[in-house]
Amino acid sequence: MADQPDIDAVRDYLFDLQDRITDALAAEDGGDGFREDVWSRPGGGGGRSRILEDGCVFEKGGINLSDVQGDAMPPSASANRPELAGRSFQAMGVSLVMHPRNPFVPTSHMNVRFFIAEKPGHPPVWWFGGGFDLTPYYGNDEDVIHWHQTARDACNGFGDATDDSGGAAVHARFKEWCDRYFYLKHRKEPRGVGGLFFDDLNAWGFARSFAFMRSVAEHYLPGYRPIVARRKGMAYGEAEREFQKYRRGRYVEFNLVYDRGTLFGLQSGGRTESILMSLPPEVAWRYDWWPEPDSPEAELYARYLVPRDWLAG
Repeated sequence: MADQPDIDAVRDYLFDLQDRITDALAAEDGGDGFREDVWSRPGGGGGRSRILEDGCVFEKGGINLSDVQGDAMPPSASANRPELAGRSFQAMGVSLVMHPRNPFVPTSHMNVRFFIAEKPGHPPVWWFGGGFDLTPYYGNDEDVIHWHQTARDACNGFGDATDDSGGAAVHARFKEWCDRYFYLKHRKEPRGVGGLFFDDLNAWGFARSFAFMRSVAEHYLPGYRPIVARRKGMAYGEAEREFQKYRRGRYVEFNLVYDRGTLFGLQSGGRTESILMSLPPEVAWRYDWWPEPDSPEAELYARYLVPRDWLAG
């Protein structure tokens, strides 16, 4: 039947993607590079975890590839589709988080993934998901505009028959979804400045949905590397470093409370070390702390941790 999912093609692409991103970020760091752990999951499948620690630019980073199978969908994966509960599943993806040492370099996250759920006597249900987002500690308009322009570029050409904007409507929808998803409800603040987020994507058919997932993945490095290159040599002091650690606490809170990927990994019996590799190495919490008015730290809250259209005009 036409346009059926090609699981092997997705798997081959993800293995190649992990290799290329690993090489690029290792080169940007300039240190000893990533170490690799190859692991297997008792319930089926496994993956490759690549971890960088105490690098020249990145204090910690991880680029994970997973390809796992199971007899029943975890609750986090079937929460929006209760009819899928109890189906067997296969899930594969690449997920990365890079935590820089310099507070003027933002943290970045990227994930692309593919799910397929099957049940005897029923057609398979499949979908793609993913996106990327940026979490600065000190805001910079040039960086944020570049990041969102790259996100919009990733959507170019993916408008449908009713959209003659060249993908602008797709970008607007997935940008807004990102702003909504990466939001700490208990803090009433975004995690960062957003980017793209999409999930449950299958309405375009397999070939087009797969092409969009690839476009998102291929735009991560052009979005992030120029920012790292511009900011990694900037001078900073202990005050900036302490603020970075404080803001990293928000990252931990989001990943452990809200992140669907973290919950899926833990609920499906995934490898805990790989699932929690996204957490930063040094974090600080302070009781009821607020930045000094008119400080660069206050500007992060006032200007950057506010969803907006950075490409307007």
